[in-house]
Amino acid sequence: MSADTAPVTVTGWGRTAPTAARLIRPRTYEEAAAAVRDCGARGSIPRGLGRAYGDAAQNAGGAVLDMTGLDRVHAIDADGGTVLCDAGVSLHRLMEVLLPLGWFVPVTPGTRYVTVGGAIGADIHGKNHHVSGSFSRHVLSLELLTADGEIRTVSSGTPLFDATAGGMGLTGVILTATIRLLPVETSLMSVDTERATDLDDLMARLTADDHRYRYSVAWIDLLARGTATGRAVLTRGDHAPLDALPARARRGPLDFRTPQFPAAPAFFPEGLLSRTTVGLFNELWYRKAPRARTGQLQKISTFFHPLDGVPHWNRVYGRGGFVQYQFVVGHGREDTLRRIVRRISEHRCPSFLAVLKRFGEADPGWLSFPVPGWTLALDIPAALPGLGGFLDELDEEVAAAGGRVYLAKDSRLRPELLAAMYPRLDDFRALRAELDPRAVFTSDLSRRLAL
Repeated sequence: MSADTAPVTVTGWGRTAPTAARLIRPRTYEEAAAAVRDCGARGSIPRGLGRAYGDAAQNAGGAVLDMTGLDRVHAIDADGGTVLCDAGVSLHRLMEVLLPLGWFVPVTPGTRYVTVGGAIGADIHGKNHHVSGSFSRHVLSLELLTADGEIRTVSSGTPLFDATAGGMGLTGVILTATIRLLPVETSLMSVDTERATDLDDLMARLTADDHRYRYSVAWIDLLARGTATGRAVLTRGDHAPLDALPARARRGPLDFRTPQFPAAPAFFPEGLLSRTTVGLFNELWYRKAPRARTGQLQKISTFFHPLDGVPHWNRVYGRGGFVQYQFVVGHGREDTLRRIVRRISEHRCPSFLAVLKRFGEADPGWLSFPVPGWTLALDIPAALPGLGGFLDELDEEVAAAGGRVYLAKDSRLRPELLAAMYPRLDDFRALRAELDPRAVFTSDLSRRLAL
């Protein structure tokens, strides 16, 4: 039986730059191999749940392999704390299966609706990078379908593993992965929240106290100006121990329930997220936050994935979609971060989803994004006048400081800056040329950036 095939228009989560491709949904490893063999001159790219913001999982005129049909959890070692699963399994499904057994995924981004394959291909990070690194650091091995039709077992620490971790699906199709898990006593989080009056106050708090927390993130008001530039709400926490729960909650300490609200309407009026409306939201969000609160118990979904409760929340940006811009600059480059925050504030970018975090030790993936330092991510309506030129200028400033932008969120980086941002780029290109000389695996991102 052949894999399901249909012609579709594909975009990233930002809903910009749509391109047409054949969408193939294999239901077995054999169907995946056949789809790779028969992908045609424009090649193929694996895709999970479509949460890459830009064009990483698009392939104009070629094939896109929807891997969500391969979604089995094969084996759980409840004593040793590992799971073997298909790459199409979502982090949401892993949480449903693992939490009742006292285990949690080692790294989760701001959405649990990403697949394991996508988590490895983008080498996702979360609020715990300063402690735990990115997702691939916890992957012991994976099975990779390469361009020659072979299925290879790839172990952590090998060149092929390091090229695949953060390689954006360009080394092959991940079929399965064995992941090391995190033990937890409950499905609740113990959370501390505080306000920071400006960017320097925020960075000082993060530098002084982050080592005390497994998870740390700051929402930052990028419309605030003057002495309030960079003001923020800092949220940090850890998995709550059993003895921290009230008596009623101890009857089901590992219950995992996720709230669900109505989906965002298919069409939002253009300009809804203007500087005025976002400025009002930011003011209310900052003022409603406590000046200091400790030990609040929150559900995992509330702490990690608040937007997942609203299906298709990306529609609020209107038909034009949005750009998510995320960069990192190293420790010692705080002046660059200050300058960029001031420039964003002065440009009046209407971003209500802006977060600042500290990264810990760099991960081994050749195109993995995190390096030790500061990372800022923000959503910006794509129709904002002058946005392209403004972000080009920020790219140059980031590259000059030895920083980089995140490829899983990128949709418009100029290729000439890529080598300065990713020093192992030539190694990646050389391995890819040897492994896949016919460019069987290709994407709109790879063409745009000559990966």
